[in-house]
Amino acid sequence: MRNKYIIRSFMTAVIILIISSFYTLPYYVSKPGLAKELGPIVQVENGYEEAGSFMLTTVRMGKANIYSYAMAKLNPYHELYEIDEIRRENETVEEYNVRQLHLMSSSKQSAIETAYKKANIPIHYKYHGIFVLNVKPGMPADGKLKAGDRIFKVDGNEFESSDQFIKYIAGKNEGDVIEFTYERQKKINETKIALQMLQETGKPGVGISLVDDKEIEVNPNVTINSEDIGGPSAGFMFSLEIYNQLVEEDYTRGYKIAGTGTINSNGVIGRIGGIEQKIVAADKAGAEIFFAPNESGAQDSNYNAAVKTAKDIGTKMKIVPVDTFDEAIDYLNKLKSK
Repeated sequence: MRNKYIIRSFMTAVIILIISSFYTLPYYVSKPGLAKELGPIVQVENGYEEAGSFMLTTVRMGKANIYSYAMAKLNPYHELYEIDEIRRENETVEEYNVRQLHLMSSSKQSAIETAYKKANIPIHYKYHGIFVLNVKPGMPADGKLKAGDRIFKVDGNEFESSDQFIKYIAGKNEGDVIEFTYERQKKINETKIALQMLQETGKPGVGISLVDDKEIEVNPNVTINSEDIGGPSAGFMFSLEIYNQLVEEDYTRGYKIAGTGTINSNGVIGRIGGIEQKIVAADKAGAEIFFAPNESGAQDSNYNAAVKTAKDIGTKMKIVPVDTFDEAIDYLNKLKSK
């Protein structure tokens, strides 16, 4: 009788757990992800090998269910965020995912620019069109264009940048019908959209947010297989790995070096989210050094948060503050090889 009660209680608990995993709450939860070696991810053609490794760090982010919400309340390195802290106003899940993948794409471009400039290697650009980040609800493009579409012709015209596209539209009148030629899931489509006056600009438009879709051309060629990793936070570490493969000197010095931070084309490192979770991930992966954005010494900087987390978890990993790519290279120049 007692065994039946135990089995019944166990089955009830399992059913409740399964149901709770499908019932989502109006929160996102983030937790420590992985620290991945960049050697297999970043490949510079005929690039130099390295004795150690540079590593990107990730967080795992997803919609909270009852179980993950409860775990986040109990685990100091699981964070809860309200939806509007993660997604923009009126931004769908699809648009959020598209924006994250675009941010990753942009970070890769900035990393390539930074590394090749440092190595004094010329960079060229090839323009592909306009990349749709999101479509505003109730505007003319709603239902016709989607986040992720690549517009490469407008009224049969090809442009050199999104600025040229905006100027072309600005020269039209409200009610004018514009024909867009775009690519979606590798298929070419056309659609006609009537312009509407935009309240925020006072100019005609269709209600989309957009950025340039351009490709960097360099020699030697570089490929970055980031797969489904989204966001811009790996940019800085990408730049270190690319540069290390471009030059003969091995800046890893034989160490396992992790880190995080956005980077722009001028080599400036920026703040990221989830630094605490990334410290935990890097420590689990055996990283010996961790580069953290210093934010010019701000009191609430990523670096200070990283130092606190490192102390809390008792890691021997050295936390190094950096504001620029050049600062990181200077530090590695002074690092004694293993």
